[in-house]
Amino acid sequence: MADKKTSSEAARSASKTLRDGRTSKDSKAAAGSALSQKEGSKKKS
Repeated sequence: MADKKTSSEAARSASKTLRDGRTSKDSKAAAGSALSQKEGSKKKS
């Protein structure tokens, strides 16, 4: 599988989708997936 990362622009759009109360569960799942693939998005413990 290719090692691709989500762009900053796509991450901003995904974040807006997650914060919007009108979006569907499927849309939020896709947005969460995109954000999880954003480079540097994982928090350190």
